[in-house]
Amino acid sequence: MSEPARAQDAVNEATPKTAWTGILLVSLTAAALHMATNGRYGFHRDELQFLSDARHLDWGFVAYPPMTPFLERILMSIFGLSLVGLRLFSVIAQTVVIIVSGLMARDLGGRPFAQVTTALAVALSPLPIFEATEFQYTSFAFLWWVLISWFTIRLLKTGNPRWWLPIGLALGLGLLTKYAIVFYIAGILVGMAFTPARKYFASKWFWAGVTIALLVFLPNLIWLFHHHFISYTFLQHIHTRDVGEGRAEGYFKYQFLVCANVFAAPVWLIGLYSFLRQRRLRMAAFTYIVPLLVFWINKGRFYYVAEAYPMLLAMGFVTSERWLTRIPRWSQFAIEPVFFAALFFAGGFFFAGWVPLASSGPLRDFAFKHSSDLREEVGWNDLVRTVSAIRDSMPADQRANAGILVGNYGEQGAIELLGPAYGLPAPISMTNSAWLRGYPTPQPTTLIVIGFSQKQANSEFTGCRLAGHNGNSLGVKNEESEYHPDIFLCGPPRLPWPDFWLSEQRFG
Repeated sequence: MSEPARAQDAVNEATPKTAWTGILLVSLTAAALHMATNGRYGFHRDELQFLSDARHLDWGFVAYPPMTPFLERILMSIFGLSLVGLRLFSVIAQTVVIIVSGLMARDLGGRPFAQVTTALAVALSPLPIFEATEFQYTSFAFLWWVLISWFTIRLLKTGNPRWWLPIGLALGLGLLTKYAIVFYIAGILVGMAFTPARKYFASKWFWAGVTIALLVFLPNLIWLFHHHFISYTFLQHIHTRDVGEGRAEGYFKYQFLVCANVFAAPVWLIGLYSFLRQRRLRMAAFTYIVPLLVFWINKGRFYYVAEAYPMLLAMGFVTSERWLTRIPRWSQFAIEPVFFAALFFAGGFFFAGWVPLASSGPLRDFAFKHSSDLREEVGWNDLVRTVSAIRDSMPADQRANAGILVGNYGEQGAIELLGPAYGLPAPISMTNSAWLRGYPTPQPTTLIVIGFSQKQANSEFTGCRLAGHNGNSLGVKNEESEYHPDIFLCGPPRLPWPDFWLSEQRFG
């Protein structure tokens, strides 16, 4: 690198106070908004599964690696079942994502305008907005991917191979969070092979990073081996379901509409173009292109590559900032207000549609209309109360030997976490890791059955009768109220319990 280039990089790496102030203002404002609203409604069905698994910690789970339940176990021990408390790490993760996005713009040569605007565009993008409203493994995978992008930029800009050490650590943590990070790894390796970064294959620091990643991931890898790589079977099942239900449709359309703020699409396209043009940074482009194409070919869902867009936006705003300095000042004054107005408009739309801003009224109805995830946060307390009333209506001898058998992990988590307040026993679930934990001993002689249709209940259990209805006091249409509206009181399974259990393993 020439001396002038080194001098310019040194100037760019010194983040001015105005840039830091702007980046922190954007990130902390977003965090405060989420903290103020995350206590509304209730838990999402996925959150209930994470909390259930958090009570049965292991080095792996059928549906995902162990990181998210582990983090939720920490928060549950501190905050109990507080919605705001249990979503705290998700808020922190996305706050860091916003800050790091601004720092990527700095390291790519951006001035304060590019740095702050990058942070703002990420904060107003749909996926970072959503990932802070609930705790999902995607909330934390988003953080690791963005950190890896930042470390990779630092590696390519400085040429210092020691950056492979934090890259390896972040990759290991990513693998402990979401298995799809392997496609990002593929992007790194392909990018190295086809760019000047191939020189790092001969670096001891690269192999040290690989070793760190493998050591961090090793406990889960051992768990997978001992469980016959059941998570791979699970992922195959989920992929087949998603394709069959049309969830993989609109893949490229939603890259523009949802993965980043829609009005920032020209900017991230410029960012991709700029990465490809610069020989020194070209490897970074492959960390987006390879996962994008692999998921498209294999019919993955659109948001599987959403984590790559902060990096593209950072480069796009840095390049755009340079271009803007070459046009007349009056043109800048015409372009910038229009762009920022559009950016805030789209961001406001997604905040209103995906964040629980209001507990009642038109704003709440707007959110329920546009977000199926928010609708899935409604009704769990109603379900538990209904099951408790059914249990209390049973004769004492029946009640003493009654169990609650559920059809999905949302019902499982609701009964397990909210049921103790009503004196309900632990649920019996055949879904994901709950199936591995087995059925109770002694087996109940009477079952309250949730999540089954009348036909399914009659075919699986003896002496079933309708005992109640599963809905919610708000009248919101969601999976439980639409597809599992009936609750039954049944006798034991028609098959012996061991045979019944073997035949009923479920993935969801």
